Amino acid sequence: MNKFIATLIIVNAIIWFGLSSLMSSAKANDYNTATTVHIITETLKGTDIDHSAIMNAEIQKLVHNFSMEIIAVFSNNLPSILDSISAELRANADKNYKCALQSDDYKNKECK
Repeated sequence: MNKFIATLIIVNAIIWFGLSSLMSSAKANDYNTATTVHIITETLKGTDIDHSAIMNAEIQKLVHNFSMEIIAVFSNNLPSILDSISAELRANADKNYKCALQSDDYKNKECK
């Protein structure tokens, strides 16, 4: 029985390795290749292609990718952005407090 289980495990491992080696992962340029080939094929067939719809879809894809990059940059730099804003707010609050403590007879250049 143990020999049968060991043989079964080895056969399954060989099948799994063989099938996984035949699979190929998607590459980053597959979309562009597929779109280009589709447009060329449909043009050669004589099919009427709505080029404005294709351009609109491509622009929407570019806008989406760009917005994802901007969101990533903001999320990476948000602590430093918030720190600079809070520092500026603290400086303004300190200035307003200092000016409020001074009498009308004596005011700094900042408070006039």
